Amino acid sequence: MTTAHVFIATSLDGFIARPDGDIGWLLQRDDPAEDHGYMDFIADKDAIVMGRGTYEKVLTLGDWAYDRPVLVLSRQLAGTPVPAALEGKVRFASLSPRDTLERLAAEGVRRVYVDGGQVVQSFLRDGLIADLVVTTVPVLIGAGRPLFGALPRDVDLALVSSRSFPSGLVQSTYRVA
Repeated sequence: MTTAHVFIATSLDGFIARPDGDIGWLLQRDDPAEDHGYMDFIADKDAIVMGRGTYEKVLTLGDWAYDRPVLVLSRQLAGTPVPAALEGKVRFASLSPRDTLERLAAEGVRRVYVDGGQVVQSFLRDGLIADLVVTTVPVLIGAGRPLFGALPRDVDLALVSSRSFPSGLVQSTYRVA
């Protein structure tokens, strides 16, 4: 069975981006001297699943940063061609979270990094997230795109670990109970 895992940052007030998608507040806090564990996290993932908003934001940040296959979930992009520079690296699909994991399992994918607020929320609603690494940035941005949205029921989490960094970031790892 394919499992889904989250690695994401949020403001202290729970937002992953400003209302317009801006993440400058997060990029300003990125200290290359601090190892926040992304390389260790991604090391055992076979693929990445993200939403259209995350995909479009990543495109504005420079060179394509991913060395694993990326599946972008988007009704808008499904059926459209992938940009030539990303052929063989990115696919578009309009699938439910469950259908996404079933398709990836059929392709031999075992562990998936799920990224993007709406995609993370939909996978959580369907009970498909195994664990989350949430890095909290010590900034209040007041409004924006929330990491978590409405849920049909409580999602119980078990704290696996928590650590702080000299920059003030606090990173907590949770297993979905």
